[in-house]
Amino acid sequence: MSDEPTGLQIISAEVIGTFVLVFFGCGTAVMSGGDYVATGLAFGLTVLVMAYAVGRLSGGHFNPAVTVGAAIGGRLSWLQVPMYIGAQLAGAVAAGLSLFVLLQGFEGFEAEGNMGQNSFGDDGSGYAWWAAFLLEALMTMIFIMVILAVTDSRNQHPALAPLAIGLALTMIHYGSIAATGTSVNPARSIGVALFAGTDAIVQLWLFILAPTIGGLLGGLLYPLLFGHGVAPVEGSGLRFGRGAAAVVPVVPDQYQEQWNQEQQAPAGEQYQQPPAQQAPPPPAVPPQAPPSGPPQQPWPGDDGPDSTQIRPPQQ
Repeated sequence: MSDEPTGLQIISAEVIGTFVLVFFGCGTAVMSGGDYVATGLAFGLTVLVMAYAVGRLSGGHFNPAVTVGAAIGGRLSWLQVPMYIGAQLAGAVAAGLSLFVLLQGFEGFEAEGNMGQNSFGDDGSGYAWWAAFLLEALMTMIFIMVILAVTDSRNQHPALAPLAIGLALTMIHYGSIAATGTSVNPARSIGVALFAGTDAIVQLWLFILAPTIGGLLGGLLYPLLFGHGVAPVEGSGLRFGRGAAAVVPVVPDQYQEQWNQEQQAPAGEQYQQPPAQQAPPPPAVPPQAPPSGPPQQPWPGDDGPDSTQIRPPQQ
């Protein structure tokens, strides 16, 4: 049985992950009355949790800007981009609809302008449109670069990647929530704007275009500055045709090695016991040369004719 995720599994992971992100993030913004700390943590924690839960299947994008950043950065084929974005939009709209229905449980609830939607200008936060555009593009670019960095094959602690991504999104919210409500995610903006009234829908263009541009810039800038850990995925980056297949090297987790105190064999390979060391053979003893001089003759001694002595050599 292959461990490669199927298309249905990838779509399901992106739908569920984006649903949870929008439902809990925007739901917290509404339920808490716009509390910055609660809202920022809600968005960050949902990305963290769902990346650990289903990231092994789809990479845990949950965001069209992340998907285009991954594709331009060499991590995802452009052929897969429509599938990812379609799944993300479906999950976001389903979350917006669920919130709209459930919030009707509050007597007199008005959804218009009260769905945790993003905004700018006179119809929202009062923040100028050009500044909102630059802010959303910049924040998204930073977010994509963080994601590409912590998921780089050269990163020595890949298990901590979802934690870093979730904290980065929380940080981004704290830096921009007062100005735009923080999008950095077109699906998050679309999912609730459809139920938040005309003004929210009219302003959607900025929260679609700015994060997308920021995602493309982040995806281009990271490999330009730091290179690729492995060969780009076939059909990704600026090469829309077929390229060389990526070869993923085995990168040991040094932190894990410290805990195990041994070198682990790479996945899929069996550890082979090194051959035993054999002691070298003893050095050969050179043959002894025969003694020089004339042969030694028996010498009759004083003890009788039957006893002999070795006669000393003649001087």
